[in-house]
Amino acid sequence: MKAWIPVLVMVLLAACKPAAEPQPESAPASTAPAGTAAAPAAPEPIAQTHGGAAAPTPAAAGEVDDHTGVNQRIGQLLGDATRYETAILAFQQAVAQKDAATVAAMIDFPFRTTVGGKPATIKDAPEFIAQYGRIVTPEMTDVIVRQRYSELFVNGKGVMFGGGEAWINGICVDQACSSFNVRVVALQPTR
Repeated sequence: MKAWIPVLVMVLLAACKPAAEPQPESAPASTAPAGTAAAPAAPEPIAQTHGGAAAPTPAAAGEVDDHTGVNQRIGQLLGDATRYETAILAFQQAVAQKDAATVAAMIDFPFRTTVGGKPATIKDAPEFIAQYGRIVTPEMTDVIVRQRYSELFVNGKGVMFGGGEAWINGICVDQACSSFNVRVVALQPTR
């Protein structure tokens, strides 16, 4: 195999960006030390669907959902891919089980989202749990649960599910961003 082919594949993958991405409200990822993620506030809600694309379908029985490519991209852009993979899979499982407390524990508060079609700021976990069914709608649940790991979109702003219904990113623990926690930074309807 020619040495330039993997580079070409990475360039082509990098060119595949969604039509609508959330915009961070704080410092860009470039201000974080190499290998760590910036601490963006929750992205603004997105009004349109990502190119009208349907949510990815789950892997068929016996089919392997290869995490390698996504984990490489996470490692390059966001930091420790193992920490992201653990958080992503736990998030999907908690949403599938409608476990509001576990999802709330993964959120960076205060949290801007949409409740009943209107923008809202959720101040803490108890408020999120009380509003869970109005925030994580059945449609959003379906997109998050059906999302194939190998088809996650990754950029400097985080990891995107579906057409932007959910985003996960690293939140710096200290000023130097020497450590970070992987958190849900956006839950937003796109339809």
